Amino acid sequence: MNASASQTARAPIGGHPRRIVLVVFGVVSMTLLILLPLFSVFYYALREGWSVYAGHLKDPETLHAIGLTLLAALVAVPVNTVFGVTAAWTLSKFDFPGRRLVTSLIELPLSISPIIIGVAYLFVFGLQGLFGEWLIDHDLRLVFSVPSIVIVTTIVTVPFVFREVLPLMQSQGPNEELAAISLGAGGVKTFLKVTLPNIKWALIYGVSLTFARSLGEFGSVAVVSGAVRGETNTMTLQIHMLFDDRSQAGAFAVASILTSIALVTMLVKTWVENRETHRLLRGMGTVKE
Repeated sequence: MNASASQTARAPIGGHPRRIVLVVFGVVSMTLLILLPLFSVFYYALREGWSVYAGHLKDPETLHAIGLTLLAALVAVPVNTVFGVTAAWTLSKFDFPGRRLVTSLIELPLSISPIIIGVAYLFVFGLQGLFGEWLIDHDLRLVFSVPSIVIVTTIVTVPFVFREVLPLMQSQGPNEELAAISLGAGGVKTFLKVTLPNIKWALIYGVSLTFARSLGEFGSVAVVSGAVRGETNTMTLQIHMLFDDRSQAGAFAVASILTSIALVTMLVKTWVENRETHRLLRGMGTVKE
């Protein structure tokens, strides 16, 4: 990195009282709002001993909640990855009427409360919903069941991959893909050799966000699941029920699993951001190969 870029990227912290105050304020805020809550989760989960902690995690209802949460995430992530990349590719490579409307509809789950999504789902697939009678006649149950949890989790996490890869595809334009096609490459080969390498870091970032949100979803799942112990309880619902049962250690034990996954996701996010920043700087010629 050249000297001017290095000076621009790393301005000195000291030398001005207001800078020092801002840095101290940021450190204190991060400690109070992030580090202490994280520490408290693991402290309360483990304060009765490792055997008690392991016992709470081995509880059949907790194991079922963990498995159901992972099932919902393992369905939502690949579905939204394929959908997000496909939708972003379509909206960035082609110009057609209603593009902005389609983008707004895909990003809608970020603009409304997940509880509203759950209620809307019930109005469509519930017993009194738009398709309720038809579903009953065909012996299909899409509310208060595992499929309902998987579906609403997928709906809530739709925008994350899409939002990460769309700006990158828009900035790159279609020229590289058109050049590959003109040289005889097919659609699949063009995607694997040209499009995918250009978006891989944004895609990893979006997938990690989708996975984390899938595991931590509460509002929409609470509405459509029925929260039946050992049947339709996810980890977030299990934590809520354990608190209601005055089982604080059990609730924090389950919460520690979600917290650990969130920390891993944060590390992946930071790694991806660093790689992308390094790639951009290298592209501008400020970082040597």
